[in-house]
Amino acid sequence: MNDLLTMGDVSHRSGHAPSALRYYERVGLIEATRTTGNQRRYHRSVLRRLAFIRAARHVGLSLEDVRDALATLPAGRTPTRQDWTRLSRSWRSRLDEQISALMALRDGLDSCIGCGCLSLQRCRLSNPGDRAAGAGPGAVYLPRLLRDPVGEEV
Repeated sequence: MNDLLTMGDVSHRSGHAPSALRYYERVGLIEATRTTGNQRRYHRSVLRRLAFIRAARHVGLSLEDVRDALATLPAGRTPTRQDWTRLSRSWRSRLDEQISALMALRDGLDSCIGCGCLSLQRCRLSNPGDRAAGAGPGAVYLPRLLRDPVGEEV
């Protein structure tokens, strides 16, 4: 079995668009070799890395966080289950923080839209005197984890 896959094969099997694969290669998340015709070829193990990238993005990690995490994997061999387990355990505290932030958001939605004013600027309960304006732009009452950008992806 040939361990090198074409971009089309990797795109089809991973669900990532070819443009995302090129971008991930450009920013150092994955690697490809080139044929004599300058076509990309990927080692089969790139599928695991792409699954990791997708899972990491779903839990809110930035591409920079993903790159840092992937840099801890061993070079020269396909990462083992133990390697992936070690890596994913480092997410536990972040996931716990996200879960707490999402629960706070969920629990606060009733009071935010329950009175009918639908305006934090005018709301006498959540924002008397528009004090939130002094805290800066954006949704300042959201937990920090939910209002900080997580990075851009192609």
